[in-house]
Amino acid sequence: MEYSLRGKQMLSEIEQTRLQVSKNTGANKKSQLGQFLTPSRIAEFMASLFPVPNTKRCDLLDAGAGIGSLSCAFLERCSGSDLGFDEVRLTAYECDESLHSNLEGSLSKYMTRVPLSYDIAAGDFIENAVNLIQFGHVSYTHAILNPPYKKINSDSRYRFLLRQTGIETVNLYSAFVALSVSLMSRGGQVVAIIPRSFCNGPYYRPFREYLLERTAIRHIHLFESRKMAFKDDDVLQENIIIRLECGAQQGRVTISTSSDDSFADLSTHEYPFEKIIFPDDKQRFIHIPTSPDESYIEQSSKICHSLKDIGINVSTGPVVDFRLREYLRDMPEAGTVPLLYPAHFCDNRIEWPKVGIKKPNAILLNADTEKWFYPNGYYCVVRRFSSKEESRRIVASVVNPTNFGDVPMLGFENHLNLFHEDKRGLSRYLAHGLTMYLNTTAVDEQFRRFSGHTQVNATDLKLMKYPSRDALTLLGEWAMSQTHLSQTTLDDKFNALLNEK
Repeated sequence: MEYSLRGKQMLSEIEQTRLQVSKNTGANKKSQLGQFLTPSRIAEFMASLFPVPNTKRCDLLDAGAGIGSLSCAFLERCSGSDLGFDEVRLTAYECDESLHSNLEGSLSKYMTRVPLSYDIAAGDFIENAVNLIQFGHVSYTHAILNPPYKKINSDSRYRFLLRQTGIETVNLYSAFVALSVSLMSRGGQVVAIIPRSFCNGPYYRPFREYLLERTAIRHIHLFESRKMAFKDDDVLQENIIIRLECGAQQGRVTISTSSDDSFADLSTHEYPFEKIIFPDDKQRFIHIPTSPDESYIEQSSKICHSLKDIGINVSTGPVVDFRLREYLRDMPEAGTVPLLYPAHFCDNRIEWPKVGIKKPNAILLNADTEKWFYPNGYYCVVRRFSSKEESRRIVASVVNPTNFGDVPMLGFENHLNLFHEDKRGLSRYLAHGLTMYLNTTAVDEQFRRFSGHTQVNATDLKLMKYPSRDALTLLGEWAMSQTHLSQTTLDDKFNALLNEK
């Protein structure tokens, strides 16, 4: 978007203020408020997503306005010809009153350039929005927001307030977006930068359904780097920018991508909605394709089976260690069984017992604990969380019963997902083949298309498609015959299996 020289100078001044405020704000305060101010280039891109309006009056909502970076990017566009409103009325919510002087200074710059009136609201946005939804008559035509990111406890006052308006969600950012949508007039436009985490997983399903019932998704922008959107604040969170149109019929969705917030390599494609949310997906996961070409897995007719089809189950590790603390043991001893954590798995090898991991290696087997264990056998396990340093989202390993001697049972800690067969082990070749499949580059790329988490939930794994049981078994037989197995070798073998007639 091209701005006048004066406009560029004003936005530059606001950006310098943002950098100074961010530098002077402690990490504890940022975390407490979930406050990460929007960089200018992102604010300008977000403002560019609003379509040319068919109304002459704009009622703009900025929930979590900070120092006004988003509002000012919008107002800068209003000062041009394509968003030439006769009147702009802005409501800027900001609960951190120490930012109000900066916010006032930013907005006041536009009083002579835009037919603007504005109100800086110091109150709690959630409480005020709930009151407006229940008792007020305010509606907005536009909303631009970078909402706070912070979990909401299930028994908190916020959850109680949100439920009064039919909103069930687990984080402030999704609450802010849902409330903004509720405050919009029909045809209203919402542009927000938010974590990608809402796109899948069971916890955000009510929020996804809330949005899909009330809005049409028009545009999603994905940053290819997880740390670029708020790099000044060292935020490692995959963020997207989304534009929603309230009360509109869903149609095709524009997906754009860029490596970072310079948008230098911006790429844009349109997709039918059934490529974004699969018609038969009851979880309503939101997929974000990064190429108009189908992925290798989507192209293959041989990867079409559910876990149920191939007779495999996947579950989250049932041992929650802090609830069973009295039974934990640092090292194995008489009457204990192995307790497996992610730290016991490295490069598809098991190191157990492992010294110096600050986790117990064993747990007592007795009448109180045995219900949490699985019979010793072959399993495939996937870490629920990948580390910041790892390039892969899905990291799978084989559990080999010979590593544990003649123990009858195994404990799997809650940070592991495990594949099993009706709570029993898998066949040796099937366990290896499933592990190999999950460790292919094709699976990792496919998983990234619909998951913005470093977290891998059992639900995510259930919804994936798999090769047949026989194909997995053949892959396992081959893998066990190899003395050295590189990523390239694995990928080549997997591709060869798929191309066999």
